[in-house]
Amino acid sequence: MLTHARALLSCMRTLKGFVLVAIISASMTVFAGVTLVTTLLYENILARQAEQTSETLARQSFTAMLQIMRQGWTREQMEAFIEETQQLYAGSGYRFAFYRGKRVSERYGEIDQPAMDIVIQAAFASGEARVWNQDGQVRRVMPLLARSDCLTCHQNAATGDVLGIIDLQHDLSPISREMRLNYVAMFLVASVFVLLLALAISTLFSDRIQRTLGLFRQRMSAVNSIEDFRQLDVTDANVPFIELNDALQQVNALVGRLRNVAVDKDILEFEIRLLSKFIITSDVVRDWREFIKELLGDINTIIVAHTLVTIFQVEEEGYELEVFWYREVTAQTQQTFAHLLTQLLERHHNGQAAAVLKVTHHSVCSAAEDGQPMHDLSAEDIRLQTKSLLLEAPKIGGIVGIGVQSDLAQDPIRHIVIDGILSTLLNLVGSVKAIYKYTKDLEFYATRDPLTNLHNQRVFKDMLHYEVARASRHQDRFSLLMLDMDNFKSVNDRHGHAFGDQFLHAVANTLAHSVRPGDFLARYGGDEFTVILPETSEEQAYSVAMRIAQNLTSQVLTAPDGTAVRATTSVGIASYPNHAANSHDLFLMADNMMYKAKRKGKNCVALPDDEEVAAVFREVGEKNQMVLSALEEQRIVPYFQPIADVNTGEVHIHELLMRIQIGERIIPAGEFIEIAESIGVIHKMDYLLIEKAFAQIREQGYDGMLFINLSPKSLIIGEFIAHIHQLAIDYGIKPSRIVFELTERETVSNLTLLEKFVLDLKLEGFNFAIDDFGSGFSSFRYLKQFPIDVIKIEGEFIRNMLQDEKYMAFVKSIVTLAGSLGVSTIAEFIEDEEVLAAVAELGIDYGQGYHLGRPSPRFVTASRAERLTSQ
Repeated sequence: MLTHARALLSCMRTLKGFVLVAIISASMTVFAGVTLVTTLLYENILARQAEQTSETLARQSFTAMLQIMRQGWTREQMEAFIEETQQLYAGSGYRFAFYRGKRVSERYGEIDQPAMDIVIQAAFASGEARVWNQDGQVRRVMPLLARSDCLTCHQNAATGDVLGIIDLQHDLSPISREMRLNYVAMFLVASVFVLLLALAISTLFSDRIQRTLGLFRQRMSAVNSIEDFRQLDVTDANVPFIELNDALQQVNALVGRLRNVAVDKDILEFEIRLLSKFIITSDVVRDWREFIKELLGDINTIIVAHTLVTIFQVEEEGYELEVFWYREVTAQTQQTFAHLLTQLLERHHNGQAAAVLKVTHHSVCSAAEDGQPMHDLSAEDIRLQTKSLLLEAPKIGGIVGIGVQSDLAQDPIRHIVIDGILSTLLNLVGSVKAIYKYTKDLEFYATRDPLTNLHNQRVFKDMLHYEVARASRHQDRFSLLMLDMDNFKSVNDRHGHAFGDQFLHAVANTLAHSVRPGDFLARYGGDEFTVILPETSEEQAYSVAMRIAQNLTSQVLTAPDGTAVRATTSVGIASYPNHAANSHDLFLMADNMMYKAKRKGKNCVALPDDEEVAAVFREVGEKNQMVLSALEEQRIVPYFQPIADVNTGEVHIHELLMRIQIGERIIPAGEFIEIAESIGVIHKMDYLLIEKAFAQIREQGYDGMLFINLSPKSLIIGEFIAHIHQLAIDYGIKPSRIVFELTERETVSNLTLLEKFVLDLKLEGFNFAIDDFGSGFSSFRYLKQFPIDVIKIEGEFIRNMLQDEKYMAFVKSIVTLAGSLGVSTIAEFIEDEEVLAAVAELGIDYGQGYHLGRPSPRFVTASRAERLTSQ
């Protein structure tokens, strides 16, 4: 059964089978309907005729009985009449039954008669004639009513009494059955005829359509490429049915519309492969030229592209042209194409000449590798399609182009594909150039002070460590100078910050000309400078310091008001190994000597004597004892500095700061952190500080985020993260509310350890931030390598960016990089409203500084606007 059903369904899926089934179904439905109606109509007519016949027979029987009764019949005659009547109609389907009424039975006695059913009883009671037609049976009940002439024999009856009933039944079912069988036989015969007729019609109909559809299929099966599709024409496919013919013409119109938008599968697959390659990785940034060569080779698997071109300008220096040839070309072709590119640049500059710094040609396949001679192409052989780009920060402008065969450039689909390739290539090369510029700035400013171009404090500290180690290995000596400009604050206050910056720049130049090429000069911060003098005794260092002081005294600058401004400095000297055995103590000694020079009246040079060396180290010992006592007596106290949203002023972030409390005096971290690290107790102080901070969070109900400074020593303590995580659980604080920040400089020598530490932090649910971002050596590397959530921009850049465009450019680079990587930014050292407005305009997310809020032993719960209003 299931097999037959499947065969029927399969047949109906063909045009011929569908038409055949449709015709047969329609014909059979109509014929069956007509047969049914005819049968019902015939049976209805037959039933009405049976009703009329039964009435006639009943009346005839009554009339015959009445005639016999008038002659006076005996009981035997009556019974003979009934029997003869029944026998007469025995084979005709009629059945007679006679019933004697009560009045007649009382006078003439009972006779044998069928039992009275409810119909007969009702007829005796009502005296009305009735007829029924039900289930193929016609039944007529006819009461015999007493008339006046009947009363002669039936004295006990009255006129109208029911003397008897004739019950006449006619069974029509044999006739109906025979009629239906005849109709079925006729239906079967007709079905054969209908089937043959439907088969003939469907064959004729389907053949007329199949011929046209066969031609259409033949044309369509020949389409194996977009080029075949463009040649497809079905205008001569004509079906002799208006509707189907219109459908084919619509298909032909659709083919015409698709010719200009259809794309080869190979091109689409190529674009997918191309997009997957446009991922900016460190390898792409480093070897972007090799990447473009590989890209040009891939493009040539789809379309013939002779060349890829990149033209980029960095700042105001001019343009660099890089031309990548798929096959090696002659020098004449290179020269011709370079001239075309120069004309293109002039059009971009409204006809003005553009500064072309250099033109570099690269070949994907050399003549030797290609096995063909160098190609010589004219300007007519290459159609150049280009896209341009302009970035404001950093200021980078450029053009990328693809040079393809001139005939291919006329293809609209190829044009769209090339345009897509160029858009993606422009994004890639532009990003690579921008990242290269960003990282170049980052690497420069990570080691240099943007104002003076001297080395910065971070590099100085590393170099001081290095020089101590070098001198120790070689049993050598060296000296350190610590310089502080005298009265520099008055210069700034009187003549303004712009002149102050000019003054410091001039000081740096004087210092650079006062030392040897191998000496290391750095700006330590503000108006403080340091000089490392390798292989130099304290006497030689003293001579250098005096030379520096004399050269600075000779330096004269003219202030904006026309007055002459001279520079003087106080210099402290410390020598290794005479005055200290490590970098920390050596710097401490030089710093103390610098303040000694200040106390002597400024513009002086100070060297330590034996008593001063002992006094300095005695002070260091006292500080060591102060730190240990504070830890033992738990006098480590948390302070919280607010970090505000620069746009709304709302405070939902605080930075945790460490303080030591001695009586009423609060000692800032700068006075003891290095000592705590050097004696190895900083992690214990961190534990105590964090626990007290968590207790303050619970006590005050603070629900914001907390930034916690990490000491590099914490990285080597295996249980540090687990300990802090347990504290967070104990105090009901979600790890996601805690951000651990590490100063960028401290990560340089611990990259492997830092990577594991940061991953462990993230696994526990904590967040990670880099503090003083931009002050280290490899900012971009950290952003790429570590899952950083927040970067805090070096405060030196924020504080000076409005006075120095180099600082501003550097901050813009950091903000752009952070935005593209989805990393939040915090600006440090916001000390006035002007800097705050600039920070907000640059798109930095949060700000921190005395202008927004000073450290406090309690969390700030109101916004800055609310605090100002309350004040």
